[in-house]
Amino acid sequence: MTMKIRQEIPTPANSTNFNVVPDSTTTVGTTLENLKAAVMGETGASAKYAAFAAAARAQGYEQIARQFEATSAAEQIHIGLEAALIQAAEPDYVRPEAPQMEGIQTDLNLISGALGEIYETSDMYPSFIVKAQEEGDAKTVQVFTRAKLAESVHAELYLDAYNNIDAEDDRSFYLCPVCGYIHKGDDFEKCPICFCAKDKFQVF
Repeated sequence: MTMKIRQEIPTPANSTNFNVVPDSTTTVGTTLENLKAAVMGETGASAKYAAFAAAARAQGYEQIARQFEATSAAEQIHIGLEAALIQAAEPDYVRPEAPQMEGIQTDLNLISGALGEIYETSDMYPSFIVKAQEEGDAKTVQVFTRAKLAESVHAELYLDAYNNIDAEDDRSFYLCPVCGYIHKGDDFEKCPICFCAKDKFQVF
């Protein structure tokens, strides 16, 4: 269900899933502008998933609540990486405040989460990666690449939870502290995106 470990860390150069959707809705600016847009988007996503976690727990979906919490924390990792790059260029940059969000029925929240992650992995981040490559910004290419790959797994996990909403189990979610990848269950040794060791992961 989740990514297989490859012999080399995945990059746009050695992977074939970095194409931008033909009907892209992403506004692409400079790489610095794109970093700011990404931070804004991830800030909203993190707040949304925190609200969805509270709704899931109130509705009796404990495992899904933990999944939303793990994904909210993953978006915070992306925010930190992207904001650091912005602050290197603009030391006075201030991160946006998180918006107030509310959840609805958990099945619909899972679909909302999946749709948001699919947009980021198939449209926003691939578009931003192309621009960063054009500008020769290798650090940003790496940050956007890791976020893009993590978001695709987040989407997959949301759809899996949606399909199995009435058949929860007791498996935990493991969050990579480097790139935001999430693994469901303990059947792995390292992150397939950045190769971070399992013992570094945060458990939800």
